[in-house]
Amino acid sequence: MYGDIEIRGARENNLQNVSLDIPKRKITVFTGVSGSGKSSLAFGTIAAESQRLINETYPAFVQGFLPHYGQPEADSLANLSATIIVDQQRLGGNSRSTVGTVTDAYPMLRLIYSRLGSPQVSGPRALSFNDPEGMCPDCEGLGRAAHIDVSRLVDESKSIADGPFNFPGFEVGGGNWGYFASSGFFDNDKPIREYTDEERDKLLNLREAKIKVTYQGEQYNGTYEGLLVKFRRLFVSKGADKLQAHVRKAYEQVVTTIDCPSCGGSRLGSAARGCLINGTSIADCGAMEVKDLARFIRGIEEPTMAPMITALADRLDNLTHIGLGYLSLNRESSNLSGGESQRVKMVRHLGSSLTDMTYVFDEPSVGLHPHDIGQLNDLLIQLRDKGNTVLVVEHKPVIMAIADQIVDMGPAAGRAGGRVVYQGDFAGLATAGTLTGEHLDRHQPIKTEPRNPMGKLRIEDASLHNLKNLTVELPAGVLNVVTGVAGAGKSSLVQGCLPLRYPETTIIDQNVHRGSKRSNPATYTGMLDPIRKIFAKANGVSPALFSANSKGACQGCQGLGLIYTDLAHMDPVASVCEECDGRRFTAEVLAHTVRGKNISEVLRMSVVEAMEFFTEKPVLKTLRAIEDVGLGYITLWQPLSTLSGGERQRLKLATELGNTAQIYVLDEPTTGLHMNDVDNLIKLLDRLVDNGSTVIVIEHNLDVISRADWVLDLGPGPGHEGGQVVYEGSPLGLSRCEESLTGRFLAGRR
Repeated sequence: MYGDIEIRGARENNLQNVSLDIPKRKITVFTGVSGSGKSSLAFGTIAAESQRLINETYPAFVQGFLPHYGQPEADSLANLSATIIVDQQRLGGNSRSTVGTVTDAYPMLRLIYSRLGSPQVSGPRALSFNDPEGMCPDCEGLGRAAHIDVSRLVDESKSIADGPFNFPGFEVGGGNWGYFASSGFFDNDKPIREYTDEERDKLLNLREAKIKVTYQGEQYNGTYEGLLVKFRRLFVSKGADKLQAHVRKAYEQVVTTIDCPSCGGSRLGSAARGCLINGTSIADCGAMEVKDLARFIRGIEEPTMAPMITALADRLDNLTHIGLGYLSLNRESSNLSGGESQRVKMVRHLGSSLTDMTYVFDEPSVGLHPHDIGQLNDLLIQLRDKGNTVLVVEHKPVIMAIADQIVDMGPAAGRAGGRVVYQGDFAGLATAGTLTGEHLDRHQPIKTEPRNPMGKLRIEDASLHNLKNLTVELPAGVLNVVTGVAGAGKSSLVQGCLPLRYPETTIIDQNVHRGSKRSNPATYTGMLDPIRKIFAKANGVSPALFSANSKGACQGCQGLGLIYTDLAHMDPVASVCEECDGRRFTAEVLAHTVRGKNISEVLRMSVVEAMEFFTEKPVLKTLRAIEDVGLGYITLWQPLSTLSGGERQRLKLATELGNTAQIYVLDEPTTGLHMNDVDNLIKLLDRLVDNGSTVIVIEHNLDVISRADWVLDLGPGPGHEGGQVVYEGSPLGLSRCEESLTGRFLAGRR
């Protein structure tokens, strides 16, 4: 009735000449195993071409400020609509960017308070923490202050002569130490714990004093500063990000961030904090959970502001409806997970009057408890019913079930995928004979004989964020799963509190650094070094020749394989280096081969292809680990920046598979995984445990929960309604716990 999006001969990434029609003003779900080409079709082809065509309608100068989209590799694409991408890219932003600012809820709130608050302020700017007129003058609107833990910085059992300062650059004999030793203020052999209050104050807080400093036998005029004064000037003023890695590590052990003592963390000056509506300040509103703030806003009765009050309350209700009611407007946007960021972006479009748009979603269920997915489905249906085309990349059957059409990609990953193996309705998928169809009704059985623990990990009086003074014990040497609705306190407990008690904990999350243009799986896993040595030994030359960052790099592109041309205000254009034809190395290096392949040809192989090529154990071990985590389709040279958060997380997991007796925390490792790949992930988790490690997984996936040895379910709700233990014990017991939302969904699969 409304026509179709017509795709002919799509060949982007691993797509193999894909041709299909996608109905407009319908919901289409793209599914298939990880790496099968779903994103290449939905994002790399349809969305990219739509964005490119829209950008081309602007003058060249304006295009310079817009994202650059290359033309997708396809014979033709027709009948496209304007596309809005709602992906899992974190909102980012600096520390002044909050949920309130990115959703425009806070500007609306400021306007209401500037008109109705008492005592009245001079305008909305006087209520902004990003404006000098409204910000707290002490923290400059950041709401935070650095707190130096003196007990960690100074060993008070030692004297100055013994070297009491626990920080790089303050060692005995060094320049910083010399100021204290030469000051004449102290008995250098007297333990610091025996200092008088006056001596202690001089040691820590004296702002400035002229002294003679002895350094390497010479005397100099110098200015003495107390330890804390000097420390703040040298390190705190710069911030951890500007410090060298070894200094940053020591800094993070000494310095913690606390709420600004002046504004209590509200970021606002005294005038803004004193402006009240119904006895509540705008600072109080910023700290409320969104669902509570919506009730407060609807309680404001003022006819002249009714449209603004209704608009703000509706926006807050939308946040609550998509499972983010536990957030506050003060929450920094950079601290939101990928899934939370995606749902915050959705709120911008819920009230839009635009129709006949194409919305492209990237796994919108990420981070959602099964209980919350129904609300997400309502949103997708609402967008469709307004006259929009909704494209969703997703693995969960409960979302596939609302689709008007399913496009299943496969049959496998990488070069073995890239084809449409099924297109039709959800009912027909079950009998289509694809991996997706086969897994629709196949579930992992609930474990009835859990492993015996080898000890316990105890967390006492945990009160971070919404945790209500929890004391829990997680069994060691087994597979633990921590679950509960979004916002229940899972990450606060496991990623926030556990490492403080057990600093040896290794956290494997999706924050693996993307690295530079030169970072790739071969460099990240350390596999490139043995590969270079293999080539060097076989050809009797130096291993440095086989590094694209060193001797053997093509001089034309400096080993990148691409030439980046700066077009002033427009985006740089990348073109294949003509000197090396994109192979990154000099002709001399490319003349050296191993088993008929040169270094460039080898590094262009996928992991699966490289496993067939290499016989050397050090390389094979790493390749097998990468394939075991479901990344056999990526190439050894693929830039880390092109991997999704879930792929980077699994790559990090691959580097840990051979280790033993560790404490591992994994944050939603099923992100981006097809149901078939989840089965393989569970085997990997068991492998880590069988190697003697304790594995703690934050997860909503019911298959992973079913195979746990021990489950800790937090809740019962999100935000201040959560932070409590709802259940702890075996997964079988959880399925019988009627008080647990997770338990009810688990019981439904028995």
